[in-house]
Amino acid sequence: MAARRPWLANRPAWWLIFLAQLAPLIYLAWAIPTHQLGYEPVVDSLRFLGDTALYLLLIGLAVTPVQRLWPRAGLIDYRRMAGLYAFFYASLHILLWVIIDRQLDLAAIWEDVVEREHITFGAIAFLLLVPLAITSSRGWMRRLGRRWKMLHRLVYPATALVVLHYFLSVKFDTRTPIILAVLLLLLFLARPITRWLAERGRRSD
Repeated sequence: MAARRPWLANRPAWWLIFLAQLAPLIYLAWAIPTHQLGYEPVVDSLRFLGDTALYLLLIGLAVTPVQRLWPRAGLIDYRRMAGLYAFFYASLHILLWVIIDRQLDLAAIWEDVVEREHITFGAIAFLLLVPLAITSSRGWMRRLGRRWKMLHRLVYPATALVVLHYFLSVKFDTRTPIILAVLLLLLFLARPITRWLAERGRRSD
């Protein structure tokens, strides 16, 4: 008897999740011209794009432990999609800051990167994400072999730096970045725990 396909391992589900991750961009394209972002649309857009990138990074990190506990879901194929979308929104975040906020003033950009801590950490995080996005294809996975997994572990320090970037950029209410930092810590702890539970389950079968 042929094995049943995982619940999400089909094209309609793939397209649904793909389009769902475009929803933040569609919302922003509507919110900017209709003046839904408040008195500082550039600042609000920067925050919105950065938040979206961070949430997608966290979703991508959650895929592996959830898949180990719920293998019938077929989620593992969507980890790369979440990571690439996170990089996409992070790139838009950077471009908006460089082009609109700093108006391509290279001296001002460099001064911010060097002297403002939250921008320093954000820039380092983005640089760590660049090789991950470039080598996300199956071709690169084959070429790099075991080194691919080692390289893609950079997503952990990159996400931690994004959370730190968020925390330092908030002037008053730091509850959200603190909650996200706790969530990130739980995701880090979930990986070895779910690996142990999955191995234990296989041994008991």
